[in-house]
Amino acid sequence: MEDNIQSAYQEEESRLNSALTEIDTVLEKLRNTPVYTGHEFTEQALEASREQKRKDLAKLRQEPYFGRLDFQGNDENERKALYIGKIGADREQVSDRPLVIDWRAPVASLFYSFTGGAEPASYEAPEGLIEGLVYLKRNVVIRKEILERVADTYNRDSDGPAVSDEFLVYRLGENKDNRLRDIVSTIQEEQDKIIRAAKNTALIIQGVAGSGKTTVALHRLAFLLYQYKDQVSAEKMIIFAPNRMFLDYISDVLPELGVGNIMQSTFPDWAAQTLGLELPEQNATETLNRWFEAKGGMPEITEETPGRFKGSTVLMEIIESSIKLLEVNSVPEEDFSPWEGAVLRRSMILRWHNEEYSPYPPAKRKERVMARIHRWIEMELKKSSSTAAMKDHKKKGAQREKAYSAKWPKYDPLTIYKQIFRAVKLPESWPVDPPEAIPASVLKETAKELKKGILREEDLPPLLYIHYLLNGNEGGDRFDHVVIDEAQDFSPFQIAVLDLYVRGHSFTILGDLSQGIHAYKGVHAWAEMQTLFAPEHTAYHALTRSYRSTMEIIEFANGILTSGVGSSLLAVPVFRSGNPVRLISYGEGQAVGSSAESGRIGDVRAALAALSGREYRTVAVLTRSLREAEELHAVLTEYFADIHLIDGSMTEYRGGLSVLPVYLSKGLEFDAVILADADLDHYGSAAWDAKLMYVGCTRALHELWLLHNGGLPAYVQATVGETVSGWPNAE
Repeated sequence: MEDNIQSAYQEEESRLNSALTEIDTVLEKLRNTPVYTGHEFTEQALEASREQKRKDLAKLRQEPYFGRLDFQGNDENERKALYIGKIGADREQVSDRPLVIDWRAPVASLFYSFTGGAEPASYEAPEGLIEGLVYLKRNVVIRKEILERVADTYNRDSDGPAVSDEFLVYRLGENKDNRLRDIVSTIQEEQDKIIRAAKNTALIIQGVAGSGKTTVALHRLAFLLYQYKDQVSAEKMIIFAPNRMFLDYISDVLPELGVGNIMQSTFPDWAAQTLGLELPEQNATETLNRWFEAKGGMPEITEETPGRFKGSTVLMEIIESSIKLLEVNSVPEEDFSPWEGAVLRRSMILRWHNEEYSPYPPAKRKERVMARIHRWIEMELKKSSSTAAMKDHKKKGAQREKAYSAKWPKYDPLTIYKQIFRAVKLPESWPVDPPEAIPASVLKETAKELKKGILREEDLPPLLYIHYLLNGNEGGDRFDHVVIDEAQDFSPFQIAVLDLYVRGHSFTILGDLSQGIHAYKGVHAWAEMQTLFAPEHTAYHALTRSYRSTMEIIEFANGILTSGVGSSLLAVPVFRSGNPVRLISYGEGQAVGSSAESGRIGDVRAALAALSGREYRTVAVLTRSLREAEELHAVLTEYFADIHLIDGSMTEYRGGLSVLPVYLSKGLEFDAVILADADLDHYGSAAWDAKLMYVGCTRALHELWLLHNGGLPAYVQATVGETVSGWPNAE
């Protein structure tokens, strides 16, 4: 066995040296080719292609490939060794196989979909279904031109034909830094199906914590750009992430895959920019404080909760009816007279408005009608009896034209939104009473805030919809594809509005209902989003396998979901074992100080010292509230030189040691996590509390410690069989 491993290593080392030599040869020729700086279009295009090849080959040289697949098609005479990498590269001389095959190529799908066995394998190619036999599936790790590891996950000629998870476990066991990384070398079959799914589909992905759903979505963007390169462009793709820090956290994945220029934003930032509004940061902070910092836990959530109602399609229908009422009654009642003796009949204006310009949305239609009226005035001016009369008519006409325009409805999204919620004077054509479908509590609270000039994130989808109904898609361009991360925190209204700005319902919508801690604004079931699309335009995938945490952490977190939420959306762990989850009661032998408070802080400090002293790159202390995070951080900075407070205002995740409230940790992951105050004083018995704790626990890759005051929630008590108690040195 050892001889086989040594032989495989020597074989791959020889092949790597050969590949590097060939890459160097081609790269040297390209670098020696004079750079074209002229204005001839064809030569400019050729130079751009050469420059891209220079960059690709320079990058390829560091890590040419990560996998090998020996495959023989049914119509082929011999099996071929195919090497798969992040970037494809042809050989210098014409050959029956490239030097490196791009991971997105059809044949490369076999590397991900083949799970062992003696049966034939197949993949979809442009020319049809290709069938054949896989003889070898091999993973290789190359870093900075050096071959570090070789692992056969399938060998038809050996005694062990089953695919092994050994290489996957090895990669998962690596420590975490401050960036999300690509997974091209370890994409699993269920992930690959999502990545390679058809473009014009609204994919809804329910993925358990650690299932790689964010990374899968980013790889899907890279695949779509490869597969549909003549139909889509990176500039017309966008990723919506939960916050700016998360955007920074995922920012390296696409460049690692050779993809650039894809827009990345939060929904509030994009919506505010589209509307030309400024959304004060403190408004978002106030919303978080209301739901997460309130004493006694989260307030009750119903369908009349402002975020839930404003995110519903009910409000969409109210807006549509309101705009229609404005549109029908938009033309002023009287004829238009720019000066005495000149009259443009309302019937003519109505004909222009209702017939000639009917294809235009209301605001554009008004512009066309007013432009037509202006041209009519100019024609009438030519009929003036004298120069003095023309001058007088022109002055009066300009004044009356402006006054007439002011009599039309004000086609401004914010004004109309305020009118719907009865926060400003109503158009004459509207009924005095507000729409019955708006709950009284929502009407009262929203009107009060709008009168004060306060806009919430939940107000943006309605404003965008009004803007679209009034103006249409002003830019004319639509996104080729939209990725929505943490989509359980999006409302149906947000998705419906975004669908107006994307071609062919091309979405990747991903999230985890078990992490739905923003239930006051997000969906409670995926059906709320699925029903927005026709059945043929949507698909649902569930990713249940978790690759982030150890078995011990996942089983503990699953226990919280089962007991505290009653959820069946449980994670299936990869076989990667680690230290047990640790429950530590404050004052249990390692506390510093005598009072209860100093014992708590001392224990958190001791836990952080213990875990940060190990070979971990990232360790986080998660608190129940921001106030507690700020207090702990202030104390811990005296003992730890470089410890960061994450308070929601940061745009960059720096790694290392961090303190943050648990509700801001969603989407991030750390080598080790200390969940402070994991007790009944901080986490109640409601399902929402259990979800909050579940989020905190599933941030940990390798180690999870829960510190508490002795009063544990029932859903934690139910999982004590998966834990150990006390400090490591007290066992």
